[in-house]
Amino acid sequence: MATSRGGRRGGGVAGRVLGYLESRKNLTGSACGVVGLGLTLAGVAGGAYWPVVVAGLYGAGALIAPPERVAPPPFDPSEELDVLREDFARLREYLAEVELPEAAGSRRAGLLELYGALLEPGWVAEVLVTEPEAVHALSRAIRRDVPECVDTYNRTRWWNRLTPGGESPERHLERQLDLLFEEAESVTADLREAEARRQQTHTAYLEERGRS
Repeated sequence: MATSRGGRRGGGVAGRVLGYLESRKNLTGSACGVVGLGLTLAGVAGGAYWPVVVAGLYGAGALIAPPERVAPPPFDPSEELDVLREDFARLREYLAEVELPEAAGSRRAGLLELYGALLEPGWVAEVLVTEPEAVHALSRAIRRDVPECVDTYNRTRWWNRLTPGGESPERHLERQLDLLFEEAESVTADLREAEARRQQTHTAYLEERGRS
């Protein structure tokens, strides 16, 4: 059965030696060394010092060889959305158990509806996954901002009951949710513009193809 290059190499000193033998540096250096040996046999260079010539050309070839390229790990952006959907489901469950004032509750509902629409599997999510900044903003809001806003509200409300006065925690929560909703709307607008740009690019491509 065929094995991968990494599998053949194994570990330890033997693996490192085999890895070097297969490397670009060794292959390029060996090719240059063979050229040097050929020149020596042809009487063009080297003479009695042919080992020095061969070794020198081998070293030069190893130095000019391009470095080994390690392939980056294959990340699938759609997997990030799958994980984010799971976190969003947990957020919904958490918020369903939290008591919020009526105004904040309506803002929460609108925010969750917008998040859900963006994450719904389908063509919208396909656009979303091509925009890393949008995914990051949505991830940050779902995993940190919304839970922190609600949790801070609950803790502040408890302190406010003990020592009334100061700014209303309800008002702060409403304002925070408003800001998050505005951010989600901005993300949606950016996705719409990205889709429009793709449409314009395709139109330009078809026009150029038609002219040619």
